[in-house]
Amino acid sequence: MISAIGIRKSYGTLNVVRGIDLQITEGEVVSIVGASGAGKSSLLHILGTLDSADAGSLMIDGVEVSKLKGSALAKFRNERIGFVFQSHHLLPEFTAHENVMMPALIGGNSKVTSARKADELLALLGLTDRSHHRPSELSGGEQQRVAVARALINEPAVIFADEPSGNLDSSSARMLHELFFDIRKQKGITFVIVTHNDELAAMADRKLVMSDGTLH
Repeated sequence: MISAIGIRKSYGTLNVVRGIDLQITEGEVVSIVGASGAGKSSLLHILGTLDSADAGSLMIDGVEVSKLKGSALAKFRNERIGFVFQSHHLLPEFTAHENVMMPALIGGNSKVTSARKADELLALLGLTDRSHHRPSELSGGEQQRVAVARALINEPAVIFADEPSGNLDSSSARMLHELFFDIRKQKGITFVIVTHNDELAAMADRKLVMSDGTLH
């Protein structure tokens, strides 16, 4: 599902990603751990096409995304990749239902189709009765589940998660972690998760440790 070869990234004189090779199979859940400043988020952003590498090649779901630019890259990202961040990045003026619909509408789906898919996902995540609430009216755990639904609406091949439970209490974090594995079981989606949460890291099929810009 993901094949990264020789990925390098520097900011000025600071080498944050140092020639990383990484292969991740379809449906695999991989966690990436390491100290702050080790390069985890930088690597995740490159793998998720939010940032570009200085060197190396990246293939996702059979497409060499390191060669895509502009609108072609944006289209691929919208259709094949989902994101869950520590801060959920929900739009405060919209309801949970509208937030979930947004990527589908951007992807060219009709309002009717987008609404139906949003309803199905909110039901799957136990949020039907909260679907018409705005983010400020939801708990932290509910907001993050809305963010997961939003990440799922275009049926991505891969979900990249950056400290997804970092702002949650232990009970909400555990529910979110279990949700990832339920989604993998139901939909076969690949997950790449950067986390400081030892419980979540240990649940993954594979735990990779990042230090000084390299993976171990």
